[in-house]
Amino acid sequence: MFQLGVVKIFNKIKKALLDPKLLLLYLLKYRLFRAVPDDLFVRLEYRLKMNKKLNLKNPKSFNEKLQWLKLNDLNPLYTNLVDKYKVREYVKEKIGEKYLVPIVGVYDKVDEIPFHKLLGNYVLKCTHDSGTVIIKNNSFNLSLVEVKQKLNKALSRNYYYEHREWPYKNVKPRVICEKLIKTKNGTPPRDYKIFCFNGEPKLFFVASDRNNGGTKFDFFDLEWNKYPFKQHYPNSNYLIKKPKKWDEMLTLARKLSEGFIHVRVDFYLDSEDSIFFGELTFYHFSGIEKFEPDEYDFQIGKLLELPSK
Repeated sequence: MFQLGVVKIFNKIKKALLDPKLLLLYLLKYRLFRAVPDDLFVRLEYRLKMNKKLNLKNPKSFNEKLQWLKLNDLNPLYTNLVDKYKVREYVKEKIGEKYLVPIVGVYDKVDEIPFHKLLGNYVLKCTHDSGTVIIKNNSFNLSLVEVKQKLNKALSRNYYYEHREWPYKNVKPRVICEKLIKTKNGTPPRDYKIFCFNGEPKLFFVASDRNNGGTKFDFFDLEWNKYPFKQHYPNSNYLIKKPKKWDEMLTLARKLSEGFIHVRVDFYLDSEDSIFFGELTFYHFSGIEKFEPDEYDFQIGKLLELPSK
């Protein structure tokens, strides 16, 4: 596994050297560029990723408006809401504790995690970033050394500097251990990710097939009609049925997104169709992932009404 990790790093470096834009994107993440103001950083990253100039004076597309929100929507509550541990208190107050995934513990350092006592299946997540998730299940193939290396690396970074999503800047780096949500076929549960605008759900996507590295995203309107576009991941080629508790999910999303210009509210379902809260995301894909076709970036952008100046 270590050799495989080295090969991946080498391939990334090789790819970056062959693509000047990709190389600049990598360089933007280094400490040398931390002094770059947020406004300039998001303009540079947007130009490199989206291949077009960012319009912050009169943003039209969804991705452009997310950049505007990064720089202008500075609600101090957001810092606690992107913290995967502290957000639990908000969820408990808004919709109730029963929607929270049971936790085993929360740890300031990797050495505090009692791996010898963590029996059965569980999930380890970093509370301060996006994407650091380790799932211990029947298909788990990482060694304890690799798990510790991955977590220590994540705890050492400030995720704010990745894309200048300011709420992450002052989140305390920790690791949270949750019980693994049970599904009927033993695979990771599907994510139901609901885009809410001023407290009202407007569209959503379902993330599936995450167990085999073949993640699929399928976008729908609230009546469960599938949209003819994709973003980052391919669409599935099978029927995704509406959950029995879909209306309840929408009600919960309204409560959790109340008072916010825009937030994506994520849920999971277990084998008994019980609903569990996933996370709150204020900047979907950090606003730097293309829609295919591009027109849907602007269609969704119409749903996001920015405050008048």
